[in-house]
Amino acid sequence: MDDKLDTRRVRYFMQVLDSGSVRGAADVLDMDPSAVSRAIGLLEQECGVPLLERHGRGVVPTDAGQMLAGYVRRQNSQKQHLMAQMDSIRKIERGHIDVVAGEGYVDWLMRHSLRDFMSTHPKITVDLDVASTDEIVQRVVEERAHIGMLFQPPKDERLTSHQSHPQPIQALVLASHPLAQLGRPLKLADLLPYPGATLHRNFGVRQHIEAAEISEGVRLPSVLTTTSFGALGHFVSAGLGYALGTRIALTASASHPALVELPMKNPLLSQGRSHIVSRHGRMLSPAAAELLRRIVADMRRYAELTTPGLEKRPATRKRAVAA
Repeated sequence: MDDKLDTRRVRYFMQVLDSGSVRGAADVLDMDPSAVSRAIGLLEQECGVPLLERHGRGVVPTDAGQMLAGYVRRQNSQKQHLMAQMDSIRKIERGHIDVVAGEGYVDWLMRHSLRDFMSTHPKITVDLDVASTDEIVQRVVEERAHIGMLFQPPKDERLTSHQSHPQPIQALVLASHPLAQLGRPLKLADLLPYPGATLHRNFGVRQHIEAAEISEGVRLPSVLTTTSFGALGHFVSAGLGYALGTRIALTASASHPALVELPMKNPLLSQGRSHIVSRHGRMLSPAAAELLRRIVADMRRYAELTTPGLEKRPATRKRAVAA
C-alpha cells in the first residue's frame, strides 16, 4: 500500500481531515489552497476512488477516505510505538501524551496523577483536552488520544476500561440551604421548589439525571445549563441554588467550607461509574503507559477512600465498557 501512495499527499489529506477544509489545511501547511486541492486530486487518482466530499463550507471523508485515514493512523501508531520502544532505554525522558477527560476530572488530575507525573518527567509533553462523553470515546477510538477519563461511557468493544468505580451523583448546596436541613437522602421532588443548575445532555451525568427524573415522574427545571462543572460550583457558591454532579467533579467546589454534598435517594443516581479507558489493542508508548499506570493507581486509592465498602481487589481490564 505504501508503494502506491505518495507520503506527502497522504500527509496533506490527513491535514485536510484534521482542519475540516482544504483552506484550513493550506493555512496550517503554509501552502496555496489550490496546491493542496491538486495534491488531493492526485491522491484520489492513485486510490481510484473519491476520498473527500463537500459538506457545508468544509469537507468530510467518504467511506474510502475513512478507510485510508484509519490505515494511516494505525501506521502512525505502530511507528510511534516503535520509536517509543527505542526511546524507552532513556527511561522515558522524552515523548508526548494526549489525554482527554470530562471537565470534572481535570482538577483531580492536576492535583494528583498529572502533577506528579510531569514533576517526575519534565521533558514529557502532555496535551490535556476537555470534552463530552461522546467526544472522549471518539478520540480514544480514533487513537487521537492515548488515555480517556469519563463518566459512564457507552458500551463499545473498541474500548478497554483499565479501572472503574462507583461515582454517585449528589446535590451540592450551601450549608445554609433548606435542603441541607432535611437530614436525609433527597428525592428529586425535594429539589423542585428551588432553582438548579445542570449540564448539557451530551454529558453522562445529565443522562443519568434524566433517567432518574423519568423513574420518579419528575421534571427538574434548570435556570442554568452549562458544559462547565466549574460553573456549577460557582452557581452554588453564589447562593443561586443547587447543582447535581459527581463527587470527583464537585470536590474542588465542595472544599469550600460553606458548601455541602447531599446524597440522593434514587438508585439510578448511584449506578454511574468513572472509567479510565484506552483504545482496545492499541500499543501505548512507554510514557503513555506509565502515566496510565499512575492514573489507575491514584484513582484506585481515591475510590477506596471515598467509596464505603469498596473492595480492594486487583484491577481488571474490560474490553466492553458497561453502559
